[in-house]
Amino acid sequence: MSDEASVKTNGYLAFKERKPDLLMRRVQGEHDIRFDGIQDIVNRAHGNSVFDIGCNRGLAGYEMARNGAIRVFGCDNYEDGIIACRHLFADLRAVPHQFEVLDLTGGEDAYNAAFGGHAKFKHDITIMLATYHKLARIMPAKNLSDLMKFFGSKTNKYFAWRGYEEEIPVLDKDLGSVGLTRIHTSLISDIQPAAIWARM
Repeated sequence: MSDEASVKTNGYLAFKERKPDLLMRRVQGEHDIRFDGIQDIVNRAHGNSVFDIGCNRGLAGYEMARNGAIRVFGCDNYEDGIIACRHLFADLRAVPHQFEVLDLTGGEDAYNAAFGGHAKFKHDITIMLATYHKLARIMPAKNLSDLMKFFGSKTNKYFAWRGYEEEIPVLDKDLGSVGLTRIHTSLISDIQPAAIWARM
């Protein structure tokens, strides 16, 4: 995206501008391979609640819903994406959902403010696809560690992640401290490694 287009998007909803150059590609690869290497988590969506950290335009959560998830929540700091999520889920009336614009650098307090009374909910499955490294660029390591422990503590069953391989031992430590154990690691994907932690 050009610098001029980047400036124009500040404070605006880019899709309302009707100019394709104001919309940017926000994922590596295509949406239909976001679960490459961890497809088993989709198979476990049925009957479970899901939280998507960095949900983008909602397609990962939508796939979980279409595979039987009973509730889908998500957050992103990308307002266009959150609006897209809300539109996408508007027709899934049987699936309770909530998507909020959230700057995760604000930590647990920002999460609680964004989700209001629903912030108390725990989720059976948490997914975090290609988001950790973006937070690592802008958050002090301790704050990011605290955030991962917070989301791990709100995960009843599985925490599924995609990112860079060097993040795995850091997540092992943070998620391990709240009772999650890595049970699956995949390096097969052409986009990024992926892993799943479980509450044993």
